[in-house]
Amino acid sequence: MKLCVYGAGAVGGLMAAWLARAGHEVSVVARGAQLEAIRRAGLRVRSNGAVESYAVHAASDPRELGPQDYVLVTVKAQSLTDVAQTIGPLVGPGTSILTAMNGVPWWFFDRLPFRNGRERLESLDPGGHLARAMPTERIVGCVIHLAASTPEPGLISHNMGRKLIVGEPGGKNTARTTRVEDALRAAGFEVIVTPAIEKEFWVKLLGNVSFNPVSALTMSTADRLIENPAVKDYMVKIMREVLAIGRAVGVDADIDPEARIDMARALGKFKTSMLQDLEAGKPLEIDGLLAGTLEIARKAGVPAPYTESLFGLIKARAEATGQYR
Repeated sequence: MKLCVYGAGAVGGLMAAWLARAGHEVSVVARGAQLEAIRRAGLRVRSNGAVESYAVHAASDPRELGPQDYVLVTVKAQSLTDVAQTIGPLVGPGTSILTAMNGVPWWFFDRLPFRNGRERLESLDPGGHLARAMPTERIVGCVIHLAASTPEPGLISHNMGRKLIVGEPGGKNTARTTRVEDALRAAGFEVIVTPAIEKEFWVKLLGNVSFNPVSALTMSTADRLIENPAVKDYMVKIMREVLAIGRAVGVDADIDPEARIDMARALGKFKTSMLQDLEAGKPLEIDGLLAGTLEIARKAGVPAPYTESLFGLIKARAEATGQYR
């Protein structure tokens, strides 16, 4: 297949490299030092101590790449506006779009029974630009359960895990899901197809909303947060609020906060993506995780004081260093 990964960071770079290894025609949209490094030495992946390089077509302008069978959107939420403005040349009549990112996706309400799918998340998609550029009928959602990082431009470090959960909004999976499932599985990922992708996003969100901002505020790895009783109790309270928000709109993550913490504990000593971005001086993924969640809470009439306070704190922290956009 012909696939383009829009955003060749840690997760996107790993997906692009392994899909290229499996024999697909893979291109990436990248910028700056990452683009130059990929053009110079290929897309390098370090996994199990070995480094291999994969040839992919790298470009900063999607117009160089043309229509694709699949576009894999793997950017942080704060970069989605740029994607919406430039993705057009990659999208042909039969193109599918796989969204692989943290947080609440802009299309979250579109296939839910809650208010007949008429709600929109203005905090994530002001004016509906994302929805028009990447309509829900093309979407396959992807929830990421692996750890990767970019220690230097052009190099992806695969640290742990291979699991991806995929499914179409509303649960009516079609051939667009089956084809990308087959491609990702053949590339070396552990792929699970779900009839409830919104639920899987919400399970992941429980950890992202709590661990990511708290780790950035405290400059702590996840294991240290869990070991501190006061901090752990604070994160559990946030998780309980997020569980209640999901249930109010018909999305029950059906997991106890302690079990969700156990999922993080199993990963050992790791830095969350937000802590990595904070240390690297990059914009923090605040709105995609917290603003969208709190907008859903307001629409559903669910109080979330702990989550609100965390949003205010991490936003103030990021504004102080110019890392909130």
